[in-house]
Amino acid sequence: MTDKTVLNETHRALGARMVDFGGWDMPINYGSQIEEHHAVRQDAGMFDVSHMTVIDLHGEGTRDFLRHLVANSVDKLKVQGKALYTCMLNEHGGVIDDLIVYFFDEAHFRLVVNAATRAKDLAWIQQQAAAFGIEVKERPDFAMIAVQGPQARAKVLGLLHEVDRPRIEKLGKFAAAAGQGPGGMPLFVARTGYTGEDGFEIIVPNEHAVALWNALANAGVRPAGLGARDTLRLEAGMNLYGQDMDEDVSPWEANLGWTISLDEGRDFIGRAALEKQKAEGVKRVMVGLVLDDKGVLRHGQKVLTANGEGEILSGSFAPTLNKAVAFARIPTGEPGEVRVDIRGREVPVRIVKYPFVRDGKPQPGI
Repeated sequence: MTDKTVLNETHRALGARMVDFGGWDMPINYGSQIEEHHAVRQDAGMFDVSHMTVIDLHGEGTRDFLRHLVANSVDKLKVQGKALYTCMLNEHGGVIDDLIVYFFDEAHFRLVVNAATRAKDLAWIQQQAAAFGIEVKERPDFAMIAVQGPQARAKVLGLLHEVDRPRIEKLGKFAAAAGQGPGGMPLFVARTGYTGEDGFEIIVPNEHAVALWNALANAGVRPAGLGARDTLRLEAGMNLYGQDMDEDVSPWEANLGWTISLDEGRDFIGRAALEKQKAEGVKRVMVGLVLDDKGVLRHGQKVLTANGEGEILSGSFAPTLNKAVAFARIPTGEPGEVRVDIRGREVPVRIVKYPFVRDGKPQPGI
């Protein structure tokens, strides 16, 4: 049975094209994926991301538990509301999921994990939490709306209670705070996102989600579907779990080495495997590709290099660039001239440093 978010009827009333996404009935677009993409890059768009799983962790040993559970260091979280992006690994160093950790106080942290991995994530977290005496509480009573784009923050701030507005306006990136929205509805507003644009991800009780969505629409925020979200995050150089990494891929191989904190005295799950892989040398690397000719790069296409074959991970037409881009995993070493097999035709591509787009503009050399 397909799950539905509290905004499902709202999407259908707007004429959204709905698809099954990780077991959820979600909008892929509301008419034009390209227009929705450009709206986020140029103004403000909003996404229903209520399918994401919110988990609250409670207990005096929660920080110690998270030191053990995730590869990045939660000791970076010292100020209430501060957030951290990290990976949760298995014993072999493979990525069980990527997630965001929020700090409330020493006995309360919040995790936001991916929708498609909900069941295995909850089972893994609960299994690991038992030894620490931590309460693991899923929060299906929350919805989440991501508002992204150069005008996103201004449009959200305009809807907040005037007492909360100055405080939330001052939030740095990867920080969050509670506030009140239209009609006094309680909000948890995080300056995070998955598009490469500035904005907020807002957690709101289910009973207020439709009212918040409508208020944002009335403020000029354009509804956008998962299709635009995917091309935006690819342009911004952001990984998609299940496509760019999984339980057989380590952060080293997914260009996520920056999320690994090998701080002294912390034995997190997967650390020994990561240290061994680093010492021996990683056999595969993740790179960005640009196709200057006509054509589209797609997941699963074969990548041909001087060192052997690789594979396209995420690939798509990039509306901001008006050309195709992709992530690929290829053998380590000097790749030489790189080609992609597109329906039996070997097409030359360029390896580039991503993100492909930053602050709404193509990166130099793309």
